[in-house]
Amino acid sequence: MSSPELILQVLRSELRAAGVTYKMLAERIGMSESSVKRMFGQKDMSLTRLAEICKAAGVALEDILRQSADVTPPNDTLTLEQEKSLMADPKLLLVAISCLGHWTLEQIVETYQMTEAECILNMIALDKLDVIELRPNNKYRLKVSPAFHWRSDGPVQQYFREHVVADYFDGRFDGKGEMLLCVPARLSDRSAQEIVLKIQQLVAELARFHQEERRLPPEQKDGFTLVVGFRSWEFSAFTALRRPQAKPEPASITHHIGPRKR
Repeated sequence: MSSPELILQVLRSELRAAGVTYKMLAERIGMSESSVKRMFGQKDMSLTRLAEICKAAGVALEDILRQSADVTPPNDTLTLEQEKSLMADPKLLLVAISCLGHWTLEQIVETYQMTEAECILNMIALDKLDVIELRPNNKYRLKVSPAFHWRSDGPVQQYFREHVVADYFDGRFDGKGEMLLCVPARLSDRSAQEIVLKIQQLVAELARFHQEERRLPPEQKDGFTLVVGFRSWEFSAFTALRRPQAKPEPASITHHIGPRKR
């Protein structure tokens, strides 16, 4: 994460702490709300604009710069040992995933068969694993980046492949905000790389929404999961019907969005 990104990350946190929304900020500095969102989304702004925003929000620019200098860029993934520790305890994994979704202690206990004491103990364990920083009154700060993802070769991803994928695709994908597409295509390597880049941009956009809407009331949100697969692939049943001299070569993209209902 670059220095401008770190500064904006700290600035967002201070704005949230001060109760200043993008709409309120836009009114104070004479801009439209969409322009303010775009400015933050571009992850770059002039020092003059930064000072103007700090003044409008009642936040000291010096504090923003000092905190940014002290910030350690969070990781996009956990270590192999961290993932193994999560996989050793189903409830610990559940609480970890809930924290990644910015659930409060109260939401976790209300939703799942877990006592408050159990949930707190699991949060303490996550703090020791360096996944979260546990704060007073059972609040916490994630110690992973908004672009967090499980290790591609790690135990959590392996567990998902073996036990979660079938459950995920068992849905009809016909609910509000849901869709399922399977789109085959024949592409050059250059075009395939461009598609990969666009998928990465989509994931970054999803992470941005997830971060910005964390303070919305629970009744205004639902748990959604994006699964994107893109590789050179042919259905094995079709491959079995190929002539001996014909080599498999089709490439396809599969794009899925489905909910994780609470």
